[in-house]
Amino acid sequence: MHSKALPPLLAALTILLPAAPAAAGAPSALPPGVTLTTHSLGSQDADDFWTVHVYLPATAGGPVNTAGTALGSREIAGRVAALLREKGFEPRVEQVGLPEFADRPAGVLGWTVRLGRYATGEAAAAALAGVRAAGFTGGTRYTAQDGADPHAPQQVHVLRVDFREFRGSVATDFGPALNGMETLTDLIAASGAAAGINAQWFYNRAPGGLYVKDGRLIGSATQGRGGIKITGGGRHVDVDAYTAHVTLRAGRSSAEIDGVNRLPGEIWNCGGVGGDQPTEKPQHDLKCTDSSELVRFTPEYGLPPAGEGAEAVLDAQGMVLAVNATRGASIPPGGSTIQAIGDSAPWLLEHARPGQRLTVSERVQDSRGRRVPLTPDTTILQVGPTLVRDGQVSVNASADGLIREGSDQTFTYNWTVRANPRSMIGMDERGRLMLVVVDGRQAGYSEGLGIARTAELMKRLGAVEAMNLDGGGSSVLATAGAGIVNRPSDAAGQRALGNVILVRP
Repeated sequence: MHSKALPPLLAALTILLPAAPAAAGAPSALPPGVTLTTHSLGSQDADDFWTVHVYLPATAGGPVNTAGTALGSREIAGRVAALLREKGFEPRVEQVGLPEFADRPAGVLGWTVRLGRYATGEAAAAALAGVRAAGFTGGTRYTAQDGADPHAPQQVHVLRVDFREFRGSVATDFGPALNGMETLTDLIAASGAAAGINAQWFYNRAPGGLYVKDGRLIGSATQGRGGIKITGGGRHVDVDAYTAHVTLRAGRSSAEIDGVNRLPGEIWNCGGVGGDQPTEKPQHDLKCTDSSELVRFTPEYGLPPAGEGAEAVLDAQGMVLAVNATRGASIPPGGSTIQAIGDSAPWLLEHARPGQRLTVSERVQDSRGRRVPLTPDTTILQVGPTLVRDGQVSVNASADGLIREGSDQTFTYNWTVRANPRSMIGMDERGRLMLVVVDGRQAGYSEGLGIARTAELMKRLGAVEAMNLDGGGSSVLATAGAGIVNRPSDAAGQRALGNVILVRP
């Protein structure tokens, strides 16, 4: 399903986006067909100010001195505002809207309570101290980062790869092992790449979500979440939603493998294959759990985790080399290990025997249920949400787990609605691959974007297919010649990452 009309920001971007932006970075260091531009959008104005954002209790009668939700119902917000007035403050109750998405209509997300207008973050922090002393909790906010202002300052960095001139490839990479993290600039230097961008989320020091690299399935799927399929060395991309099923067969018995190259029992972003708590639906940045799992580890992971349970150690042909009553054995070259916890451990101990051959089968499907061939030319990165599909803005916010289940919509508000640094990948109408970063959380310089406006931006940049990548402090774009092109939002600079997308000459 696609949005029928583009939201108002598109018109604003049409006005603000320079027709011929100046090249950034070190053009001489980029190979033919690769260009880097920076667009400066919007400007700071008098309507941008710092304010105190008062947190709300999760229930109508809950205590305010330990409140931790950023927004709530009108009733809860009204009660907290009344209590603030009793203490001599002048709060504002403000309605927060949820934009229209391809799978969710626009509506009211909740209400917030704020007070004061301050010129600096320091002044807002001083006022917050007084609010806390009065028995409330909260934080400070810069209003230009609420995600509602189409004219807020933005720094947009766009790397385009024109395959009519570029003779190299665009592919993913990671460090010596999936179970470890490296900075983008280190990976560019180690690989001889010309440029790169951050890629997937990472949890427990490994990428999260379906990860197919050169035809090998090395990352668990978040069932039904958005992803991008890359073939032809980056010359062809397809944004879709993907599911994956991995099956272990031992003779006439079989069992579904719950995950690949992740800690057993921990399903970050949820969306597992069954038995997960509290939900089996995707929920971004939420850790679901499952006490009974089978998880496969491949050589790309590094040393598997140790612990209670059971495991089978397989060679490259699937022959069982060993069966252990605890977990943590090294992976044979070209082989794998199958770890089991909970009720899955007795099943594995019963069905895996040394000298026996076990079979692992994999099936990846797109949103239409069609099988995706995992050829050596195929890479799939599941990140999300989708932004542009078939030339139309199409954000699958609910299906992608960006809208929280339950009454507490703090995550939805902070991550989906409010402005944050964002990284994106897409293909324009001329077949040029785009790697894009929007800086954020930097008051007066670049505020960042909410997800709806991120999709609008990619459409304005000419994308016919586009997908959101990991963002926030992870957003980084770099070239071999210029180093880091954008301004990462973390005070320490660029983060170490689980994996990246590289442009290789």
